[in-house]
Amino acid sequence: MIRFLAISLLIIAVLTSCSLKTTEGLRQVHFNRMEVENPYFSNANIDYVYKAKIEVYKKNFGGILIIKKIGPANHRVVFTTEFGSKLFDFEFEGETFTKHFIVEDLDKKLIIDILQDDFRVLVNESAKVLSVYESKNQRIYKTESNERFNFYFLEDESEKLEKIVNTTESREKVTIDFTSAEAGIAQTIAIKHNNIKLTIDLEKFKKE
Repeated sequence: MIRFLAISLLIIAVLTSCSLKTTEGLRQVHFNRMEVENPYFSNANIDYVYKAKIEVYKKNFGGILIIKKIGPANHRVVFTTEFGSKLFDFEFEGETFTKHFIVEDLDKKLIIDILQDDFRVLVNESAKVLSVYESKNQRIYKTESNERFNFYFLEDESEKLEKIVNTTESREKVTIDFTSAEAGIAQTIAIKHNNIKLTIDLEKFKKE
């Protein structure tokens, strides 16, 4: 009897540790939608300009981040100081990533890979839906991202994108929170990594 209880408790512990917090308490629903969209950087006529703060392993970088759609599946992401000195310059074209420039303090393979992944999620305009979940006021779309998954949280009535969570099968890795006051433009974006000390905070630049 004691042995049976011990085995049962072990199974429960294993299942609990492997459960994904992102979908905890959510109800999986039938869906007809084949793709979910991220509208925030999809207009080629807009220069998306943000005040930016990037903290990586206790090093802080502040300045201006510009995201520009320059082709059907092509975005340029440039981060400069407030005085115009370039900190990094990346380009995304489909699955191709190009590092045009990066300052020495950030020029580490691990950091570049992380920044590449983060900004690829931001500029990726659509993703194929694998499954759909519901909460009281949100609909959550699960998509595949290389060997991980992205969960898109959309406000139920307006379908405004509020959050993207990047996960493995069992753990949340990155959370991207959006606030938006006007259609198609994110006012603030907060990117937080759960397993490393890297955060990115963006606030839409307001012209004086």
